[in-house]
Amino acid sequence: MVYETVIGLETHIQLGTASKAFCADAAAFGGAPNTHTGIISLAHPGTLPRLNKKAVEYAVKLGMALGCEINRRTSFDRKNYFYADLPKGFQTTQDRAPVCLGGSIALKVPGGQRNNPLIRIHHIHLEEDAGKSMHDQSPDHSFIDLNRAGVPLLEIVSEPDLRGPEEVAAYMEEMRRLVRWLGISDGNMEEGSMRCDVNISIRPQGSSTFGNRCEIKNMNSMRFAKRAIEFEVNRQIAIVEAGGKVFQETRGFDAADGTTYSLREKENAHDYRYFPEPDLPPVVLSEQYLSDIRQEMPLLPAQLEALFLETFGLPAYDAEQLTQDHATARYAKQLLELAVVNHPEKNLNKTIANLLINKLLPWCVSENTTLDQCPVRPEYWLEYAELIESGQLSASTAAQRLFPAMLETPATAPALLATQLNLLQSADNDFLEEIVNDVLARFPDKVAEYRKGKKGLLGMFMGEVMKNSKGKAEPQATTKLLQEKLSL
Repeated sequence: MVYETVIGLETHIQLGTASKAFCADAAAFGGAPNTHTGIISLAHPGTLPRLNKKAVEYAVKLGMALGCEINRRTSFDRKNYFYADLPKGFQTTQDRAPVCLGGSIALKVPGGQRNNPLIRIHHIHLEEDAGKSMHDQSPDHSFIDLNRAGVPLLEIVSEPDLRGPEEVAAYMEEMRRLVRWLGISDGNMEEGSMRCDVNISIRPQGSSTFGNRCEIKNMNSMRFAKRAIEFEVNRQIAIVEAGGKVFQETRGFDAADGTTYSLREKENAHDYRYFPEPDLPPVVLSEQYLSDIRQEMPLLPAQLEALFLETFGLPAYDAEQLTQDHATARYAKQLLELAVVNHPEKNLNKTIANLLINKLLPWCVSENTTLDQCPVRPEYWLEYAELIESGQLSASTAAQRLFPAMLETPATAPALLATQLNLLQSADNDFLEEIVNDVLARFPDKVAEYRKGKKGLLGMFMGEVMKNSKGKAEPQATTKLLQEKLSL
C-alpha cells in the first residue's frame, strides 16, 4: 500500500525584544546561568506581570506578512503543567483569543512533487518560554537555568498541509527568512531562537481521513527535522503494515542514531486546565494602531523578488539570492534603481547582480558586516559595473584586482583606480594588430589547421593574445580581428 505523509508544524520564534514578555528582565541569549532573572520571572509571591508592547507589535507584523486576520481583542490564559524549569507552575499563553488567525505561506520546493504549495496557518499566539534543564553537568544532579524563562515567543501553528521532509525544510527556511526580514527575530536555530514541534501521521494515498499523529518535540535543526520525519514515517508505516495501531504520543529525537523515542502520551487541551489569566487585562488593538504598523511594513520578499524579475529582468536564481534578507534586498534595489537613473542607455542589472552575489555578499560574511556598512559608495559600484559592461575591464580582472583595491581605497573612483593599476583593456586597432600578428606568426601550423576547418583553435589564439597583452586586449575587438586575419 502507498501511504501519504501528513504533517503540521508548531513553530516557536523567540522575539528579538530587549526584555522578557511580562517583565523587564533581559531577554538576550547567553549570560551566566540565572543572571537574566528577577522577582517576576522567578514567580515571587505577590508579583504581577506587565505585557511587553513590542512583543505585540512584532506579532502583528508577522500576522500582516502572512495575511492573517488580526484579532482586535486578544487575551491571555494560563496553561497549567509541571516542569522543573517553569517557576510559576504554569505558562502564560493564548488559548481562547490568539493575536492572529488564518493566513498562509507559499513554499518553494525544488524538485518537489507539488509545485509551490500554499501552507495554511491556523493561528499565531504569543506566549512565554520556559527555562532550561541541564542534565549533563553532574552524574547525580540536574541543574536549572532560568535565564530563558519568560522570554517572549510566537507560536505559529500550521494546518496539516505539509507532505514530507522537503516541504518542512522549505517551510522553516521561508519562515526564518520572513522573521529576519521583518526584524522581529534572528531566527537562529542553533541558539534556540527558532525551533519546531513536528506533528506526523500517515494515511493511505487518496484517503481524506487523518491517522493518529505523533509529535516530535523541539527540532532545532532542519537537518535533524528531516531525519526525524523520515524515521517516524517509516516507523508508523511498519506498525500499520504489521496490523498494529499508531498511538497518539509525544516523542523525542535521538540525533546520535537518527531514531525517535517515546516521551509521554500526547496531552489534550483539557489536560492543561486552561483558564483566563487573571493578572493581565485583554489587549484591544485599535484601527489606528494597526494602520500605523501597516505603514511601517517593508516590501516583502515575494514582492521584491517579483520586482527583480519583472522590472529589472534578473534570472530567478539571482532574484532569490538577493532577497534572502532585507538589508541585501534594500541595497540591491538601491543599486539597480541608481543604474536606471544614471545609465538609462545601458543594462547593468546582471553585472550588478553578479557583483552583489559573487563578491559583496561573500565579503560581508568574511567581515561579519552588512552591505550598508560597506565603505565604498554605491555610485562607485555602478562605475565598477559600467567598466565591465563597456569592455574596458574584464570581469575576472575586476573581481581579482579592482574589487579588493576599491575596498582598500574606497575614496578613489574605480576608473581612476583601474588606470593607476594599469588594468584597463584596449580596443586600439594598432595595439591589437601587433600582438595578433605576432601570435599568428608563432603558430603557422595551427593557423593552417584553423583554415582547414578546426575552428576550435580560436580559443587557443585568444589565450595567447591575452597572455601577451597581459590581459589588456579587449575581447570582442580581439576576436573580430583574429577572425578577420584567420580568414585571409
